[in-house]
Amino acid sequence: MPVGVVLRRTPGVTRWAKYAWRAVAVLPGAGEANWRELRREGEAVEYHAATLSLELYRAETEAYLHGITAREPSIYVVMRKIIGEHPFEIVLVTASPYEAQDYCDSGEDVVEKVPMPQGLLAWVGDFVERHHEGEEFVKRRRKNAKVDGAQDGIGDPRIVKPADIYASPSLKRGRLQ
Repeated sequence: MPVGVVLRRTPGVTRWAKYAWRAVAVLPGAGEANWRELRREGEAVEYHAATLSLELYRAETEAYLHGITAREPSIYVVMRKIIGEHPFEIVLVTASPYEAQDYCDSGEDVVEKVPMPQGLLAWVGDFVERHHEGEEFVKRRRKNAKVDGAQDGIGDPRIVKPADIYASPSLKRGRLQ
């Protein structure tokens, strides 16, 4: 589904940042856009920055389910800072909070959480309902588990223990010989 990304530019609050940018909305089913100005309120300006395709995958239904059942269902916009006429390149729009977290971990991209519109929420929910297969948890058993209760290394005088800092010098000498 094509999804338009709306970015808001407001005046910066410090002398080092002229403007503050924030993703404020998404437009499901939007047409092509290239930083088209949508609205101006004083010094705050909203731009339809880009339209990207939101793709859903059957293997990711658990992540989508987690995202739409959250207190505030959200869509995530991944932006990359660039040098040029516009401050950001819109890289990705995703409904998966797990994928958004992966982009956050890199530290190179800016990830904005935007409230998911009702129509988009219904579309993602329908996809999850049709394709999600819950997996039952099965506890794995270790093949070579020792069940005799003996632990290796306990009581061996050659192995240094944290308690050795309080040991007498004669006890330490006996271990070294």
